[in-house]
Amino acid sequence: MRIPSELVRLDDQVHAWLPQFPGTWGMANCVVVASSGSEVLLVDTPYTADLTRALTAAARRVTAPGARVSTVVNTHANGDHSYGNGLFPDAEIISTDANLTHLCAEPTPGQLQAMLDGCRDEVAFERYLLAHFGRYDYGGLEVAPPTRTFSGRLDLLVGSTPVELYEVGPAHTVGDLMVHLPQSGVVCAGDVLFVGDVPVHWAGPLSGVVDACRQILDLDPRVVVPGHGPVVGQAEVRAYMAYMEELRGRLHELHGAGVDVEEASRVLLREHRRPGLGLWERLGVLAAVEYRHLGGVEEPLSLVEVLASAVRLAPDCVPAVVASRGELTAGLAELGVAAVPPGPRDGGGALAEDGAY
Repeated sequence: MRIPSELVRLDDQVHAWLPQFPGTWGMANCVVVASSGSEVLLVDTPYTADLTRALTAAARRVTAPGARVSTVVNTHANGDHSYGNGLFPDAEIISTDANLTHLCAEPTPGQLQAMLDGCRDEVAFERYLLAHFGRYDYGGLEVAPPTRTFSGRLDLLVGSTPVELYEVGPAHTVGDLMVHLPQSGVVCAGDVLFVGDVPVHWAGPLSGVVDACRQILDLDPRVVVPGHGPVVGQAEVRAYMAYMEELRGRLHELHGAGVDVEEASRVLLREHRRPGLGLWERLGVLAAVEYRHLGGVEEPLSLVEVLASAVRLAPDCVPAVVASRGELTAGLAELGVAAVPPGPRDGGGALAEDGAY
């Protein structure tokens, strides 16, 4: 597994950056939409500054000389899809009105950096956090929120290329959107669709996730880019919907029988793991979120607390030993990020020769 140095061609104008790291958190897909001119639209930004520079270095290979990222679209507010926004200071950043609500619940890069720097090896959940997030260096990042928001639908042009944005939340988060590129037959689904791992959905309900996927199919796409994992077709979207409906049905059955959320989580962990899907502990998050809806709970969800509870119920997901924070960040650099020098900014947005912004 390496940080991709090249984009995957979906057609002449649409290319995907697909870091394939199944079984871990934080490596999210991004999509570059390049017109015949100098404008570039970027769907989602990576988790760290170095990962964002790796993406922009790869994008240079498929964009015109002097091309600039004029528009960033965030499919939702999770940091692995938006922390890189700040490296595009001159770009318009677009998301949904509702996305601003989740932005308030998401830990900031500085908070994550401090939490990970303070993790102790003797505490199981902190060991889990190090194993999955310890490789990421969030230094120097600031949250760059949307500069333009919408509800419902928004139509854009990148040069002469039409881009359709559809609000599909609440599902994964309260503010999800998907991106449709009708001329290319491509849908960028964000995290309403995961491929290769058990999904995590922070807002729900699961019926909302299924409805969002149904909206993907209504567009009859040729290619669907999930938030994480390889690109897929419509058959894989249908299989994912069936899995979400299976989990939803079981949770509603358990709730109706008076089973509490911890036992419901254990039932999912026993009965609904799928061969080939990693991160099974996320089943506990799905149970907790669905039970909140069934119980009418309205107070804000703590992402860290609900994950800690899920990990506690699945102790086999915690490694016995984990490398130090320094070793983990160095290990990520060895996978390709270190090959991209920071370099000076060129005024913001242009695809500079060293890949920096």
